[in-house]
Amino acid sequence: MTNDNLLKKLLNGGNSYWLTRFVILRLIGFVYAIAFLVAAQQLVPLIGEHGITPANHFLASIHSQLGSRTAGMFRLPTLFWFGISDNGLSIFAWIGFGLSLIVLAGYANAIIMAILWMMYMSIVHVGQIWYGYGWEIQLLETGFLSIFLCPLFDARPFPKTPPPLLVIWLFRWLGFRVMIGAGLIKMRGDPCWRDLTCLYYHYETQPIPSPISRYLHFAPHWFHKIETAWNHFIELIVPWFSFGPRRARHIAGILLVSFQIFLVISGNLSFLNYVTIIPFLACFDDTFLRRILPKSLVRRAEQAAQQSESSRVQNGVAIALSILVAYLSIAPVLNLASGRQLMNYSYDPLDLVNTYGAFGTVGRERPEIIFEGADDAFITGDTQWKEYEFKAKPSDPNRRPPFIAPYQPRIDWQIWFAAMASPADYPWTLHFVWKLLHNDPGTLSLLANNPFPNAPPHYIRARLYRYQFAPIGDRAWWKREPIGEWLPALSTNDSELRHFLVAMDWLD
Repeated sequence: MTNDNLLKKLLNGGNSYWLTRFVILRLIGFVYAIAFLVAAQQLVPLIGEHGITPANHFLASIHSQLGSRTAGMFRLPTLFWFGISDNGLSIFAWIGFGLSLIVLAGYANAIIMAILWMMYMSIVHVGQIWYGYGWEIQLLETGFLSIFLCPLFDARPFPKTPPPLLVIWLFRWLGFRVMIGAGLIKMRGDPCWRDLTCLYYHYETQPIPSPISRYLHFAPHWFHKIETAWNHFIELIVPWFSFGPRRARHIAGILLVSFQIFLVISGNLSFLNYVTIIPFLACFDDTFLRRILPKSLVRRAEQAAQQSESSRVQNGVAIALSILVAYLSIAPVLNLASGRQLMNYSYDPLDLVNTYGAFGTVGRERPEIIFEGADDAFITGDTQWKEYEFKAKPSDPNRRPPFIAPYQPRIDWQIWFAAMASPADYPWTLHFVWKLLHNDPGTLSLLANNPFPNAPPHYIRARLYRYQFAPIGDRAWWKREPIGEWLPALSTNDSELRHFLVAMDWLD
């Protein structure tokens, strides 16, 4: 067979994924870069030695519960068992960011991808509530699969070794589980998904709306019902075609990717939608991507295909990986079939094969916690309270919602959850208040403003408001009404607050 015939077979036979591998690795490099950038800027104030929930205390607690560091490492694998410090956290995250940029630039091999996976897993496993989101384990599973998409050493964008077809299928299997899990949790969860009314509320009540969310919220109800029905079609029907013939796969991939792009526009869901696009790219082979990618890339892929050398070792590893994933998929598949479906759950310590889901329930109202400070020595009816603003969540009704995804302000998300509960359910908020009472620089770096730049406030309180989008045309973006007190006014002299923080090992 001549080189031309070989090239034609590779590019037109439906089994060529050189461009697919290139695009998948570039996008995962981008997602890793965002994830490590967030860690570099937020890890220390969140889980550092003097953070809101210190990771060293968390690891010490695990050590104490399990009896040894070795047992802790098997239960909660992380490199930080070997030592953790503020400087170490920061350097660690910036190294991960730098390696991610190398992958984004086009240079990836199994070693680099394994290092990134191990580093990010180390962060997730000490991140506690700040890293308790489904997209964290989804990135870890995606990152793990990407290790086996690359040659061991050759980091060129188009190495001589062809992409293993079995790994491409494993990416499709990941995308299938993500979407089916999201679709089933909705149908089994909130009744509004079944009567097609959930989107009456979602755009207003989602964690961090975007400017587009307001306009979508005020769309006609018939439009929302069509959207919801389309959501069910995309999540429950389309993923099955990702395993079909080439044309069906291509159509499925287009629908799945475009659906995620719409979600990116309609809200700020961290890097969830970006990492979800990655396995859908495996629906496309080079016969599709060569039509939309630059000709220079297509030529390089063609040259790589002509010079390719199949690797028995890599093919053997891909077979072993497929067997492992098949075995580890048993629990997630049983979960999908269960009437008590779990959402975003990992069944193994390394988060290799997980179960996913999103927005099983949708809030009908949007409560928001507003933290306020006062510098009066005593609280009176004339005390002036000044509001703290977060970087992304609604606070000042006149402030436009941001476009901030794929970046995630993690404390904003946790405040969104806390507003639907009580301080007893989110005890870290009391440590947060304590830090505001001391003008802690790290904590203030997580916020949009400091109303007390010259001296710390004497009191901090938290009030609960009900937020609603202001009608289109109003100068304000939100209208709000007070619900009541979420936290009473607290000061550094409050003995109960001190005793609680000491009991939590957050105060010496």
